[in-house]
Amino acid sequence: MSDPSEEPTSPERELDPTETRAAQENSSMDEYHQLKQKLLVSTLVITAVVFVSVWFYYSLNIALNYLIGACTGVVYLRMLARDVERLGNQKQSLSKGRLAMFIGLIIVATQWDQLQVMPIFLGFLTYKAALLVYVLQTTLLPDSK
Repeated sequence: MSDPSEEPTSPERELDPTETRAAQENSSMDEYHQLKQKLLVSTLVITAVVFVSVWFYYSLNIALNYLIGACTGVVYLRMLARDVERLGNQKQSLSKGRLAMFIGLIIVATQWDQLQVMPIFLGFLTYKAALLVYVLQTTLLPDSK
């Protein structure tokens, strides 16, 4: 019979370094997916509030221009998140397609008479406002992470 003092007393078994690293990566990815979800929801909430406000104070045309920019910003944010997910595993650098999408939008806005550049540009920057809200929230209220 073996000596009972050699057997681990806790029900948990010890993890080898590769299992520990995999568990940490899963935890990090879970945190990343939560952050991505928070930023997306914040962007959509800010977009809705600003869209209604602009419609009320200015006009539906300007509000729709803002909405075009905000939707492009959401697509940009999702493309950025997808690139970041792939960065470590499959790719060594981020793609430039996101920037081309933004430049294309601004070019279309300058050429088409019904579109206005400023509301579209400010709408595009709405995702930055969501980032700012997240940073302020985690800085000022660290427990509400």
